[in-house]
Amino acid sequence: CSGVRVSEEHCGAAGRAEGRRSCQTAGIVGNKVTVVLGAQWGDEGKGKVVDLLAQDADMVCRCQGGNNAGHTVVVDSVEYDFHLLPSGIINPKVTAFIGNGVVIHLPGLFEEAEKNMRKGKGWENRLIISDRAHIGRVQRDELSHCNVYTLLPLVFDFHQAVDGVQEQERQQQAGKNLGTTKKGIGPVYSAKAARSGLRICDLLADFQEFSERFKHLASQYKSMYPSLEIDMDGELEKLKTYVDRLKPMVRDGVFFMYKALHGSSKKILVEGANAALLDIDFGTYPFVTSSNCTVGGVCTGLGMPPQNVGEVYGVVKAYTTRVGIGAFPTEQNNEIGELLQTRGKEVGVTTGRKRRCGWLDLVLIKYAHMINGFTALALTKLDILDVLPEIKVGVAYKVDGEIIQHFPANQEVLHKVEVQYETLPGWKTDTSAVRTFEELPENAQKYIFYIEDHLGVPVKWIGVGKSRESMIQLF
Repeated sequence: CSGVRVSEEHCGAAGRAEGRRSCQTAGIVGNKVTVVLGAQWGDEGKGKVVDLLAQDADMVCRCQGGNNAGHTVVVDSVEYDFHLLPSGIINPKVTAFIGNGVVIHLPGLFEEAEKNMRKGKGWENRLIISDRAHIGRVQRDELSHCNVYTLLPLVFDFHQAVDGVQEQERQQQAGKNLGTTKKGIGPVYSAKAARSGLRICDLLADFQEFSERFKHLASQYKSMYPSLEIDMDGELEKLKTYVDRLKPMVRDGVFFMYKALHGSSKKILVEGANAALLDIDFGTYPFVTSSNCTVGGVCTGLGMPPQNVGEVYGVVKAYTTRVGIGAFPTEQNNEIGELLQTRGKEVGVTTGRKRRCGWLDLVLIKYAHMINGFTALALTKLDILDVLPEIKVGVAYKVDGEIIQHFPANQEVLHKVEVQYETLPGWKTDTSAVRTFEELPENAQKYIFYIEDHLGVPVKWIGVGKSRESMIQLF
């Protein structure tokens, strides 16, 4: 810090000490990032919140996951689906950054980009990819039009095939599966942890060396899964076609992020994929994803220090949904669950599977808050509750007749919990056209207040529809 040097020149050691203190308080932390995270099992409507915040952002980032994520954003009556690209890229002034914590399936990335381009959004020269990102399965063909810089792990087609074979084996051995999206995400993160994965920087450095390592990795999978069919030459030929298209997009992700944080004033937005209860460490293991989708994944997935994390917004659906199997304490296997599924059009963007539905679980949200430290919440899909005469909210868990103070780590225990509910009056009024908090029915307002009081976190936005305009901002 120049403050240290200048103070020492004028005042000796005492000046140096003062200079150090001034450096700590003189804004050298740099820009802070605003983080948007799912607080349940995903599908909370994070894309809508990101879209709202991205309108005046300079940069939007993805820090973990792959094309197993699914965000839907509606702008000017046009619906956009995102799986790998940061959904905030809809803003024509935004630079999009895919960080090293993301696993990339190149074909899928290019295909996604082109699909959204056909809907009228041109994003060339605005996408940056970290060279440390790992390569995996790619789905869309849009990258040819964008500048992307990242150090990412790559997802290959055979990772997806392995994902399917592993799921079949789990089904045969245990009579159940994990509910994977079969996008190859788990196998890529496994290869990354085993230090046999391949990254964007490897693809761009020496293709001959890359090919040898690719064949070795593919052979390892073949030996583990003899039924696996891998067209090594075909997949390598396809990957080679991406090299020239990727080169202008790829940068050293750590340096790029450092310059963004410590350069001119910028509004930087990070959109989390998946959600807290799908986190590999803190989620309902083993029915989770393969990455850290809580706030810690922001630092490791972008290469930035925690001191640069600013606001952390948790996105909460006004009820609870989950895709696939695994414990779900407030699930309603009845007409209530069916009504929520139908009214909420609860079908996964990525998987196409119907979502399981149940009452809002505040035990679960409080647990997510303990991990992430939410500074405010976005409560989405409030309008889906409009027709209910009364609404239940899960406020505590009992195990063996005793209320517990924690969220159980063990699935068998979580399956046994007895949810304690509070019953609140419904409002039986259409809220879809409401645009201010004051216009909401009194009981809808009380529902919001109850959530805030129970969690100790303010609600900043309330969603009453699919469009950008249907997000009510409270402060």
